[in-house]
Amino acid sequence: MSTMEVIEILREASNRIYENVKDLAGTEHAAGDFGIGAGGDISRNIDIVAERTVLDYLKEINFACVVLGEECGRVELSNNPKGYIIMDAVDGSANAVRGVPFFCSSLAFATENRLSSITDGMITDLTNGEIYWASKDKGSFFNGRQIKVGDNDNPVYRIIGINISGASKDLVRRFLPVFKKHNHLRHFGANALEMAFFARGLIDVFIDLRNKIRIQDIAAGYLIVKESGGLLLDVDLNPLDADLSYETRVSFIAAANREILDEIISEMDQ
Repeated sequence: MSTMEVIEILREASNRIYENVKDLAGTEHAAGDFGIGAGGDISRNIDIVAERTVLDYLKEINFACVVLGEECGRVELSNNPKGYIIMDAVDGSANAVRGVPFFCSSLAFATENRLSSITDGMITDLTNGEIYWASKDKGSFFNGRQIKVGDNDNPVYRIIGINISGASKDLVRRFLPVFKKHNHLRHFGANALEMAFFARGLIDVFIDLRNKIRIQDIAAGYLIVKESGGLLLDVDLNPLDADLSYETRVSFIAAANREILDEIISEMDQ
């Protein structure tokens, strides 16, 4: 199966998610409590609807794969799979349930059990249907145009994305010098869409060192960031990679270039 076909499958699945959840967000029907999903969080109705949409579509087209879903867990759709569909059908569920307009779907395809084997990724902004996608060695795109990470060393406003939700005191303490120096810190509540914003050049650095992020949250963003020219590193500043298991949790730093990375790292309390 060619790369083009895989990205088109992700596109159609993403479109169907958007159609099925766009009128659900912020309504009383978005929430519900369906117990703890495979990723460890409470499954909400909007998550379940979105995942079911993808699973139904993949079955409809007989796509031979193993699905690794945030809520549904591992679903083997074939005894002879071509690879893995890594799915966070709604990233930013809290925003979606409350109606805060920042949440997305994240779908990626990997040929092996590693992040580094991802060949295709698609993130759809579920508030407006805008799409970000990448295929390996073909660049990253937003709607119809190619995107690159920010390349301005001295932008009018330097925007630093930092996720500290549920962070330990020690981690917050490490960030204090960054908080003091930089006036424009952001965390919007959906890691995948924030990675897409970063790839588009809207954020200069995006950092999540809580060791809480699951593979489903970053799989599509991983490829989109890399194909847009961004650096994506682990906590030891090595190229980010990991297996695709449900136990895996990662920390990462996405930076537009080595200079910005070095600057932020030097500011952090070690």
